[in-house]
Amino acid sequence: MLIPNAPEGFKSGFVALVGRPNVGKSTLLNALVGQKIAITSPTPQTTRNRLQGILTLDQAQIILVDTPGIHKPHHLLGETIVHNAIGAISAVDLVVWVVDSTVALGSGDRFVAEIIAKAKVPAIVGLNKIDGAPSEAILQTYRDFAQGQPWEPLSFSALNDIGLEQLKTALSDRLPLGPYYYPPELVTDQPERFIMAELIREQILLLTREEIPHSVAVTIDKVDEQVKITTVMATIHVERDSQKGILIGKKGAMIKEIGSQARLQMQKLILGSVHLEMFVKVQPKWRSQPSQLQDLGYRKEK
Repeated sequence: MLIPNAPEGFKSGFVALVGRPNVGKSTLLNALVGQKIAITSPTPQTTRNRLQGILTLDQAQIILVDTPGIHKPHHLLGETIVHNAIGAISAVDLVVWVVDSTVALGSGDRFVAEIIAKAKVPAIVGLNKIDGAPSEAILQTYRDFAQGQPWEPLSFSALNDIGLEQLKTALSDRLPLGPYYYPPELVTDQPERFIMAELIREQILLLTREEIPHSVAVTIDKVDEQVKITTVMATIHVERDSQKGILIGKKGAMIKEIGSQARLQMQKLILGSVHLEMFVKVQPKWRSQPSQLQDLGYRKEK
């Protein structure tokens, strides 16, 4: 794919989507690029890696960086996630501080805001979930807080596409003049294998008990592309035998359901048939072992 020359007056740059866990950052990324590239679930801290989505408009190319939810870490994996999220803020042209507008401004939001303020990066306060009919009093707390910084509040619903055109305009208006960074037809810079692994992890988050989600990682071991079907072999890594039992389920029912749902999503990704084989491997305390974290793709960025 070729990268064209940008027309006169074209703008481009990097925009970080930042906020507490579970405020809708990944849903917003998917809605803006018009395609599912980031997994979503009701479970907090779903996003673990910085994921770039590419939104190309007539007069701008916006590189959206979906960061993990900023939270108080409880293990080395958590520390790595938060470290990388904070690092993303100082490396972009603009920040969208995404908040849940149905929930009052809290200490977690203030913590994120302090990080953005220290980075001295231009910011928009993204009042997400406006479709949830938030009270005017709650909305006003965010607006008042934004007045203390040069941050503009914008209301939208990532889930129902309310206010997203205004948000796109606001983002492109605030970016500097620049070139195309990627071919206009691309929507992400992530390889298919990464997204396939995330699609499996999403179904685990959606279908299993609370003790599973934060203790699981997925790796894609092999992708064999044939004319009529693509075979994908994946390993699900957990920390305890009991978690392996939950993932497999009675007579293999759970692993079958996870595979069935993940396969449907993969077929949308590659626009073709998929045969998915999954294996579950126990790796005790992998979230606290630096070497295992690196093997599973989690590294602290400089």
